[in-house]
Amino acid sequence: MTNKPQSLFLGPEQREAAWERFGKDIFDVVVIGGGVVGAGIALDAATRGLEVALVEARDLASGTSSRSSKMFHGGLRYLEMMEFGLVREALKERELALSTLAPHLVKPLRFLYPLTHMGWERPYVSAGLVLYDRMGGAKSVPGQHHLTRSGALRLAPGLKRDALTGGVTYYDTVVDDARHTMTVARTAAKYGAAIRTSTQVVGFLREADRVVGVKVRDSEDGRTTEVRGSVVINATGVWTDELQGLANQRGRFHVRASKGVHIVVPRDRIASDTSIILRTEKSVLFVIAWSSDHWIVGTTDTDWNLDLAHPAATKSDIDYLLEHVNKVLVTPITHADISGVYAGLRPLLAGESDQTSKLSREHAVARIAPGLVAIAGGKYTTYRVMAYDAVDEAAQDIPRRVSPSVTEKVPLLGANGYYALMNQTPHLAEKYGIHPYRVQQLLNRYGSLIDEVIGLAEGKPELLEPITGSPGYLRVEAVYAVAAEGALHLDDILARRTRISIEYAHRGVESAEEVARLVAPVLGWSDADIAREVSVYTARVKAEIESQTQADDASAEALRLEAPEARREVLDPVTSNPD
Repeated sequence: MTNKPQSLFLGPEQREAAWERFGKDIFDVVVIGGGVVGAGIALDAATRGLEVALVEARDLASGTSSRSSKMFHGGLRYLEMMEFGLVREALKERELALSTLAPHLVKPLRFLYPLTHMGWERPYVSAGLVLYDRMGGAKSVPGQHHLTRSGALRLAPGLKRDALTGGVTYYDTVVDDARHTMTVARTAAKYGAAIRTSTQVVGFLREADRVVGVKVRDSEDGRTTEVRGSVVINATGVWTDELQGLANQRGRFHVRASKGVHIVVPRDRIASDTSIILRTEKSVLFVIAWSSDHWIVGTTDTDWNLDLAHPAATKSDIDYLLEHVNKVLVTPITHADISGVYAGLRPLLAGESDQTSKLSREHAVARIAPGLVAIAGGKYTTYRVMAYDAVDEAAQDIPRRVSPSVTEKVPLLGANGYYALMNQTPHLAEKYGIHPYRVQQLLNRYGSLIDEVIGLAEGKPELLEPITGSPGYLRVEAVYAVAAEGALHLDDILARRTRISIEYAHRGVESAEEVARLVAPVLGWSDADIAREVSVYTARVKAEIESQTQADDASAEALRLEAPEARREVLDPVTSNPD
C-alpha cells in the first residue's frame, strides 16, 4: 500500500497521480459516481480512516447533482405525504449545512406562501410550518410570519392582487448544487481519497462469487486499468440499474427517472423581495431568488425513459412553467425573457406509485452481492445521511474495523473562517485590489479558499478582470476551475464550476473562446484543442436551444443528441465490454 496523498487540488497532476494509485493500491472502498451521494460516500469513508477511490465517467455533478432546484431544504410538501421522518432528517441536515458544514455555500432564503382561500387555509398552512420549523430544531433561520394581503403585496408587488388573500413567510435555503458537490469531493481528497473524473467503469472484477473491484476506461484517451477494493459502492443515481446490469446482478430495488425542468429569468422580470412557493394541481412550483440577478422557476415532474446523460427540456415543459407562474404575475414572463433552461433527472425508487410526484424521496441501500453495495433514491439535502448509511452497509465487506461516521463534525473546504472573512470584506478588497462586492461573491463561492483563488492571479492582473460576456465571473475563476477543481472541458467550467451557461442569454457562447484560451496552458491544449472545445460547446448550446422548441421528449432528445460529446470515450454502460 502506498502512502495516500492528501491534496486540496483536483488538477491535472492529481488526476494522473490518482491513475497511478488505481493500478497499485488495494482500496477499502471503491465508489462509482461523482454526484453528491458518491462524493459524500468518499468523504464519509475517508474520514473514517479508510482507503477510498472514486471514479466518475464524466464530471463531478454532471448529472442530477447540478440540475436540482438549488435548494438545501427539508421538503415542506412531504409533510402532506406524512413523510415526517424524511422531513425531520432533511431539516437536521439543513441546519448542519447552514451552521457548520457549508455556511459559505448554503444560504438562508425567505419564501412567501400566498394564501388563496379564506378561513381554513391559514391555520392549515400555519400548522404545517410550525411542524417544519420545530422538527429540524432550526436555529439559523427565523420562523414563520403571517401577512395580510396588503402586507404580502408590499413584499411581492409583482403578484396579482386577486392571486392571494394573504400570505405566510418562512425560511429555507439556496445552494449552488454543482459547486457544493465539487467541494464535497475536494474535501474527500483532502482526507486522502483518490478522486478521478472522466473515468468510466466498463466492467467488474470478480473472485469466485465476490466483486473485488472494477475495470475503468479513461474517457479522455481510452486507456484502461483496474481498481481493486474490498467493496464497491454503486452511487450512480439514475444509472443504478444500468450498472447493476453491467455487474450481472439483479438489484434489490429499481430506479425510475423523473425529469425536472427549470427556467432562469433576470431578476427584474419579477418584482419581489422574496422567493415564492406556489401550489399547482400536481405539486408545487418554486420561484427562487437564485442570485442578485436571477430567478429560477421550477419544476416539472414527468417520467423520462430516454437518454440518461442528456435529458432534454421541451417547449411543452417550458410552457407549463410559464403558464403556472404567469397565473399569479402582474407582468407575464415570456419565452424572450428566459436566459437559461436546464433539465435534470431525479432518481426515484420505483414501484410505489405510477405518479412520479408521489414517489418517495426516501433512499434505499442494499448489499447486492459480496463486495457490492448499491444506494439510490433520497434527496440532495440528505446526501450525508445516505453516505454514512452506504458505508455502514459496506463495512461488513471491509476486513478491518470501521470507525463510526464523523462527517457531522467535518466542515467542507472553505467553511472554516468564512464568517470572519466576510467581516473583513473591506480589508480584503483593498488587499486584492477588487471591489468589495467581488470579494463577497468570491467568499460565497470559495469561502476561506479565496486566497488560493486570487493567488493564481499573482503577477497576472488581467486575471482579475471579468470574463468577456459574463461579467459576474472573474477570469481567474476559470483558471482555478481547471487547476484546483477538476474541470477538464469548457462544459465543466461554463455549466458547473460557474453558472454562465444558464445565467446569460448567450448560454456561454460569447465567453467560450476566451475561457478556452485562459485554461489552455493548465490543461495543455493546443490551438486545435481550443478550436475543438469551442466547437463542441457551441454545438451543445445550439442543440439544447433547438430541442427546447420541440413539443415532445422524443423529438427534443433527437435534436439534443446531435451535439458531439466533449469526452470522446464515454460509452453506454449496458454495451460496455469488460474484456
